[in-house]
Amino acid sequence: MIASTNFIPMSPQEYLSWEEQQPIKYEYVNGEVFAMTGRTLPHNSVALNLASALKNHLRGKGCKVFMADAKLGISKKGPYHYPDVMVTCDERDLTSRKIVQFPCLIVEVLSPGTEAYDRGTKFRHYRRLKTLKEYVLIDAEKICLECYRINERGKWELTSYLIDETDETIKVTNTEVDEIEVCLTSVDFNFPISLLYEDVVFDTSQE
Repeated sequence: MIASTNFIPMSPQEYLSWEEQQPIKYEYVNGEVFAMTGRTLPHNSVALNLASALKNHLRGKGCKVFMADAKLGISKKGPYHYPDVMVTCDERDLTSRKIVQFPCLIVEVLSPGTEAYDRGTKFRHYRRLKTLKEYVLIDAEKICLECYRINERGKWELTSYLIDETDETIKVTNTEVDEIEVCLTSVDFNFPISLLYEDVVFDTSQE
C-alpha cells in the first residue's frame, strides 16, 4: 500500500467517484488515498485457499465471501479498505453492489510492508464495525495464524495458531501440521491449518 504523492485531499464522495475511473484500487483514510500494490504469489494462494474453503462451507447459509477486490466501508465517511478476505451474513450487504458495510469476519494476509499497519491502524478502524466478531491475521511466509475474537465483555482476545520449532507451547513436525485445527467461531468453521498453505512455496533462503 503506497500513499499517492502531490495529491489534494478528497471528500468521501469525491473518492468514491474518482476511484471508479482508476485502473487500480485505492484505499481511503482521512482524505488521503493509498494505492493497493501487488502481492506475492504465496500471499495470493493463502487468501484464495481460505476464501474457497469459506465459500464451500457457507454455501446456502445466507452469507457472502469476498476477496481483495471488494471494498469495505467503515462508515459513509470512511475509511474505505480492501481486506484480503471478508465474510458478511448481514441482509443489508447481501444486495449491495459496491460496498460491504456489515462484515462478521475480516482476514488480512500479512506482508512485510503492511504488517504493522494491519496490526495497528487498520485493526483500530475495523474495531469500529459493530457487526465484526473476528479479525484474522495470516502469515504467508511461515505457518502462523492469529485470531482476534470479541468476547462477551466486548473485549478482543487473541488466539494464536503457530508452527514453530522454537515455540515451547506448540511443537509439531511438518507431518503433523494438519492436526492443528483452526476454529473461526463467527462462521462456525473448523479446518486444519494446512488448508491455508496448500500449494504455497515458502522462502527457504534464510534457512
